[in-house]
Amino acid sequence: MRLSLVVSVEETAFDAVAIRGGWEAGVTRLAALGFDGAELAIRDTAVVDAGRIEAVARDANLVVPAIGTGQAFLRDGLSLSSSDAAIRQAAADRLLGHVRLAARLDSLVIIGLIRGRAEGGHAATTARFLEGIGPVLDAAASAGIRLVIEPINRYETDFLVTLEETLEVIGASGAPHLGVLADTFHMNIEEVTIEGALVAAGPRLWHVHVADSNRWAPGFGHLDFAAIVGALGQCGYAGFLSAEILPRPDPEEAARQVERFLRPLVKRG
Repeated sequence: MRLSLVVSVEETAFDAVAIRGGWEAGVTRLAALGFDGAELAIRDTAVVDAGRIEAVARDANLVVPAIGTGQAFLRDGLSLSSSDAAIRQAAADRLLGHVRLAARLDSLVIIGLIRGRAEGGHAATTARFLEGIGPVLDAAASAGIRLVIEPINRYETDFLVTLEETLEVIGASGAPHLGVLADTFHMNIEEVTIEGALVAAGPRLWHVHVADSNRWAPGFGHLDFAAIVGALGQCGYAGFLSAEILPRPDPEEAARQVERFLRPLVKRG
């Protein structure tokens, strides 16, 4: 397992981004701190320089394991499951840009808050979601890119809050290139046991976000990360642990804590 940290390419109102306000310097700093990757949160790929992103990551010798898309929901209101067909189409069109960038960077594309909220019940929402994500799945298949859906806790959305229900929707999609992202902060709220849910996800678990119970860096709350890393090893997970954390007590110390606390557990596992 390798370590990365979420970096927002644009300024954002989303709290759980430890590195912001100068993404290039942030990526370079992560490399200096010993990270293996930098996960990028991008609202709209049309307003970023893909070539520059490639160059900065290459010069820092960092992988971009995944591209986050949630800011398109938070700022622009785009939703793959909206009851408004025009909004669903706009969300899919936006994500096509993320797929193209992911193909250049060999990254996963994260379907987080952009999946939307429940309207008219779970079944109806799921049907609209599968319709909305269809063109994105087609484009990703053509590009050889995988997508991951992130279950998010009930206080942020009411659609797909646990790994189990997310895996059911993934199964209904019939798409072999659609998997799940597990986030320890959300899991602490929604899952019966974090370790059990991780093991149950098995081979569909392709990316992991780490944050402690208070959304600070691991080790600053009460989650048992030794047990979590052990469960990931049990289910054969060999991907990234990507820290999506609050910049507390400050951005530098938050990033240092991720390395200081998780690196020994990853090496031991």
